[in-house]
Amino acid sequence: MTRKVVFRAGLVLLVVALGFGVRQFAFSSPAPSFRFVTVERGDIQSTVSTTGTLGAVTTVNVGTQVSGQVSALYVDFNDEVKKGQLLARIDPTIAQQAVADAQANLERLRAQTNQAARDQDRNRELAAAGLIPASQAEQGEAALKVAQASEKSAQIALSRAQQGLSYTNIHAPIDGVVVERNVNLGQTVAASLSAPQLFLIANDLTQMRILAQVGESDIDKIQQGQKVRFTVQAIPDRTFEGTVQQVRLQSTMVDNVVNYTVVITLENPKRELLPGMTARVDFLVKASTGVLKVSNAALRYKPSEELLAQFGASPTPAASPRDPGRPSSGVDAAAPGAFRREARNGASNARPPSGTLYLLDASGRLESVRVQTGLTDGSFTEIQGRDVSEGMKVIAGLAPAAAAASKPAANPLSPTPQNRRGPQGGGGPF
Repeated sequence: MTRKVVFRAGLVLLVVALGFGVRQFAFSSPAPSFRFVTVERGDIQSTVSTTGTLGAVTTVNVGTQVSGQVSALYVDFNDEVKKGQLLARIDPTIAQQAVADAQANLERLRAQTNQAARDQDRNRELAAAGLIPASQAEQGEAALKVAQASEKSAQIALSRAQQGLSYTNIHAPIDGVVVERNVNLGQTVAASLSAPQLFLIANDLTQMRILAQVGESDIDKIQQGQKVRFTVQAIPDRTFEGTVQQVRLQSTMVDNVVNYTVVITLENPKRELLPGMTARVDFLVKASTGVLKVSNAALRYKPSEELLAQFGASPTPAASPRDPGRPSSGVDAAAPGAFRREARNGASNARPPSGTLYLLDASGRLESVRVQTGLTDGSFTEIQGRDVSEGMKVIAGLAPAAAAASKPAANPLSPTPQNRRGPQGGGGPF
């Protein structure tokens, strides 16, 4: 009997011990796993990014001033042409007939002028002999002047018809490359109020330009002669360079944003870049060489109060002697958007922007370090501080598994918007 009691008591104690161990294992919070980044030494470049379209420095639309059918084509796409070279010919039949008609009219009027001149000579002799009145001699002189004026007008009409005939030959106005050909053999073109475009000729594709749109918030950073880097999708592994040639004063409104056109010139000796390509442009605004830099994720990271309590750190990092206190703006320098510009009021006592980095010391405690921030390229930021050094490991966030474990589990019976919906999205409450 005594053995049974002892056995039962031991069994109960074993069950209680196992239950307590399972409970401790289930509700214990494992130490979080952090994601670290390294403080590096390198170069930082502050840039303004935008997009633009590549094109030739000089392009000319070649049109026609006369209407008619295209009777001959002498060039095609991508052909190189010289100034004055014949590109195409419009059917000259009607223009030739106009020239012939003007020539016949001129000959007729020229004969009338000669006849009026002979009549005037006879009238002058008769008037001198007193055989005709002076008024008749004056009428003959007026008729001669009218005939001479008509002959001159006919000469101008002939020149106009000959010029119209010359317009049936389409010549290249500049040296270049045929980028577009908008007509085909046998096509009829009509020149009325505007000349139809037959060809588009680019002057020199070894010298190109980019027309980039820059917003009003960044246009003050763009200056003539500024260096530019850009890439194109067709050659993703190459970075090209250019120079700002002009900042145009005319503005355009796109989606309620004021933009200005910036003209960028560049060299294209191998003709790798083609007109119409879209370029991703970076204007180099400022640069720092050989400075300490850290990932922006480390400056944005801020541990929770639970982590601060678990690792024995103070929620508010102590201010370093180089950076006493936080900026007077009242914005947390460690929060996103801490990369503020320096005050523009010119005050000599304005503090530079600052931030906070977190790391684990030798004993595994969470430690905070205040730093001064400088240039940023969107991924890294320049930092300064007596407590930071190259190669230092700082926290940039929680590891993916730890971040997922730190999120509280959703209670299926809690009145969340998802749980308020009925089956199959019916929307009715429980």
